[in-house]
Amino acid sequence: MSATNIDTPPLASALSESVALDGANASPAPLRSLIDRIGTGAATLLSRSPWVRILLLGALDMAAVAGALLLALSYEGAAVLATRPVFTLLFSTIAVVGFFLTGLYQRSWRFLSFGDGLFLTASVAIGLGAAWAAGIATGVLSGRIGSTASVIAIHYTLTLLAMASMRVARRGVREYVRHRLHAPHRAGCKRALLLGDTDWARAMIELIHADDRTHMEVVGVLTPDGRDRTLKIANVPILGTPAMFSAIVAMLEVRNRRPTCIILRDDGRTLEKRDFATLVSTAERLKLDVARAGDPWSQMAKGKPRVDLQYLPLAELLGRPEIQLERGYVSRMVTGRRIMVTGAGGTIGSELVRQLAPFKPSEIVLLDHAEYNLYAIDMEARESFPDILFHPALCSVRQMAAVKEVFERFRPEIVFHAAALKHVPMVEENPCAGVHTNVIGTRNVANAACEYGARAMVQVSTDKAVNPVGMMGATKRAGELYCQALDLIGEDDANAPRFMTVRFGNVLGSSGSLIPLFARQLAQGKPLTVTHPDIERFFMTVKEAVQLILQSSAEAMHNDRGRGAIFVLDMGKPIKIVDIARRMIRLAGLEPDIDVAIQFVGLRPGEKLYEELFDSSEERLDSSIAGIFEARPIPVPLAILSQRFGQLERLVLKGDAEGVCRQTHDLIKAPPIAFDRKAMLHDLNDHVSARATISATAMGA
Repeated sequence: MSATNIDTPPLASALSESVALDGANASPAPLRSLIDRIGTGAATLLSRSPWVRILLLGALDMAAVAGALLLALSYEGAAVLATRPVFTLLFSTIAVVGFFLTGLYQRSWRFLSFGDGLFLTASVAIGLGAAWAAGIATGVLSGRIGSTASVIAIHYTLTLLAMASMRVARRGVREYVRHRLHAPHRAGCKRALLLGDTDWARAMIELIHADDRTHMEVVGVLTPDGRDRTLKIANVPILGTPAMFSAIVAMLEVRNRRPTCIILRDDGRTLEKRDFATLVSTAERLKLDVARAGDPWSQMAKGKPRVDLQYLPLAELLGRPEIQLERGYVSRMVTGRRIMVTGAGGTIGSELVRQLAPFKPSEIVLLDHAEYNLYAIDMEARESFPDILFHPALCSVRQMAAVKEVFERFRPEIVFHAAALKHVPMVEENPCAGVHTNVIGTRNVANAACEYGARAMVQVSTDKAVNPVGMMGATKRAGELYCQALDLIGEDDANAPRFMTVRFGNVLGSSGSLIPLFARQLAQGKPLTVTHPDIERFFMTVKEAVQLILQSSAEAMHNDRGRGAIFVLDMGKPIKIVDIARRMIRLAGLEPDIDVAIQFVGLRPGEKLYEELFDSSEERLDSSIAGIFEARPIPVPLAILSQRFGQLERLVLKGDAEGVCRQTHDLIKAPPIAFDRKAMLHDLNDHVSARATISATAMGA
């Protein structure tokens, strides 16, 4: 997701500065402070005592009735009547009592609409009608004026204008105070698009402005029929229809006005159910939150109007609260250091960049073999974090010479290795490619980290590496074992580099994963396809996954504990895929098995019915990090791993898919061998190069 850029364009910035200076000249700081105190005190008094508000408005309306009466009677030369205090007081009191009985003072006049104008017109007619009827019936007004009808008409017109003007003026003063003296700090505001009819959009904009808790700015309106384009509602432009959603977001991004959420009218009629599914899918792809809003008019009628939004976060599909991890040690690990992220253009890699950058590393090297993905994350990162130096490296981890060249050039201190082939059926069909990236690529990055003095390497792994049956899990398991072997070598050396592995389950919403597939099928009106009614997986959001990576690696590095361990998030209980499908259908406003069918298509090659977080040969331990466990596999000596990896590399280059599959599974199922640290240290020296001795690996410490 492109991070929201809340900076204003230069011209807008200059205009805002000019307005601020004008406001400062017109209202010096002491005066603004006095206005602020008076306004705050008045608002507090009125909010705590509604009767004070009613009495104040009634007194103002009495003055309007009396003043209009004086002018109307002057037209007939009977102004002397209006100068009699008792008569004027009684007449105005009767009129205001009539206003009260119509419910005029129970309405919120902070939001003026056409309906409010009609109500005010009727209330004034009823109140003045009662007062004039009483005056004529008692004989006070009989025979005193020539043309009663004309006087009544003039009095009604003047009173209506006065009362309406007072309410419009109150609205204007409030807007002035809010936007000129009490404008919220725009950097803390969320930007929103509204989707609904124009009347609802107008009411929502007014409600958002009135709710002091909601730091939100409406940047545009989408209407279901697209009418009234090029017009504005409350100074907010109407931009188009839901079908133009993606283009509108792109246009706003160019103008530095990219929204962070879209708010839909929750009436069930704004969008067809299929269109709703399409819009939710598009919003998810654009990394925008989706929220539903109820009736704004009912909220505005309350004394304290509140924006009531119901967000539809992806995390709702988890069936559990999203895990929030503390990141106290992350700053110490990242700030001021040179960081590398491999696979930086992928789902996990790009989120790593977004979460690492706020900790202000000195440089971030973005390594990826996909040109467009690398371009996209590089542009986003530069725009969002202009104070950080980013280096895009178009490189495949399969190519050892290219990887070493990048390491030699940038000398990263901390390496996050997220580059991998992760889709089970794809790796099953292409085992040579899977081994080349997930096994040989991991070895290449780890060896370069040793040779060029990195302080730590953090490998991103998966629960599919546990007791794997398919090639994808087997290749990730081999990578885990290699990093474990390198990490254990420095067990007695505080300055030795760390090689840490973080293991987690499926990431909701990642590219090519389950949620985008279901969203696309919903949008196309197709059945949702599930492999098996009993298949279940551990799920987490990408935010949770990256927090796990940062939190576990930072604390392990700080405390120098957990060498040879794999960090595993406690993700609760696994969730059935069919339950995820049903939740997605309901979130789209549809009924499972009625509006949308669910089809079971059978397990795919290399796929397990159940996933596990711990291998049968691993020891499960509680870590010092809340919400995270440690898995301690039985280590495999580096000599064996190096030999087997070399054999795999030769088979990959020959294109021997059958041999690659056999060798990979044999490697991870090899019987455990007693761990000999000295032998592994000797193996490392022989394997990496003369420069890759333990003293050389500690160069960056």
